[in-house]
Amino acid sequence: MALKVELKPHERIIIGACVVTNTDQRARLLIEGDKIPILREKDILTPETADTPAKLIYLAVQLMYLSPEPQINHGTYFSLLRDVITTMPDAWPIIEGINNDILNGDLYKALKEVKKLIAYEKKLADMNDTPANRAGDRRRSA
Repeated sequence: MALKVELKPHERIIIGACVVTNTDQRARLLIEGDKIPILREKDILTPETADTPAKLIYLAVQLMYLSPEPQINHGTYFSLLRDVITTMPDAWPIIEGINNDILNGDLYKALKEVKKLIAYEKKLADMNDTPANRAGDRRRSA
């Protein structure tokens, strides 16, 4: 089954090992093939934008997804995972889903699950960044 993708002007997409950049007009692509990794620009993280532990996990899974040999990145993934489990133990159900997707070879689905982890991490950060907590930080530093 073919995948239909519409690209905005100047939007980029990764197809296999290639980065495709659209011109200054909308474009529609019909991509046919089995097991070809495809990532739209909005779903791509770079080392510079992976600025939280959950985003670093996304980057590791993204590298697995795009790699012809995903096992090469397993060590990095599990190392990062240990850090996240110690700081966010309540995220275990999400992490378990990510691990199952990786073990089943469904790396695109694993990427979607990591987005849930990123959202959970953001929720925790937002809860810790309340006005009361900021006031307490100011009192401790004074």
